[in-house]
Amino acid sequence: MPAPTLTDFVLAHTTPAPVPLVPEIVLHSAVEAMDLWELTDHDQPPFWAFPWAGGQALARHLLDRPALVRGKKVFDLASGSGLVAIAAALAGADSVTANDIDPLSLAAVELNAAGNGVAVTTLPGDRLDGDAHGADVVLAGDVFYDARITALVLPFLTRAAARGALVLLGDPDRAHLPRDRFVRQARYEVPVPLTLESTETRSATVWRA
Repeated sequence: MPAPTLTDFVLAHTTPAPVPLVPEIVLHSAVEAMDLWELTDHDQPPFWAFPWAGGQALARHLLDRPALVRGKKVFDLASGSGLVAIAAALAGADSVTANDIDPLSLAAVELNAAGNGVAVTTLPGDRLDGDAHGADVVLAGDVFYDARITALVLPFLTRAAARGALVLLGDPDRAHLPRDRFVRQARYEVPVPLTLESTETRSATVWRA
């Protein structure tokens, strides 16, 4: 019998379900975060297994305003489940690249993109020393969750904006978001998993660099 693949792992521990704020998109999602985290044996939670609040807000924003990405080259940083990347593809982006350092994330992105009938290119590894491969639009959901990650991500986003890319973020009021560096675009009330957020709804804002 062949060894289980990363795709097999995602399929075994998730169930396809509509995203609460973006029901047009169906993601392979898990029910219990801590149990799945133990199975992955990773330092970070399984970000790929849940529709986080910032990503939901940003995905909703793109589907409601498709002109932001239509016909453009899009780069989705720390893609997780691929929710934002899939929304960009559904909104008419010319090409979408989903980047994440977690191989399980990229397996989930591929499954989720196929399940939603869109093409998304996955890009592994840490790409924060670049400027998003020349993308016209750079997207990031839920990236400011601790000080160390913020210090790494902010220069990347700043470089992309400086060369003229449209940089959009989705964030549920995390403490490390540098609000003085961004302009608020829209705000959403987002249904979230109670086991992850200790609440059933979180406010999330879409910001532009």
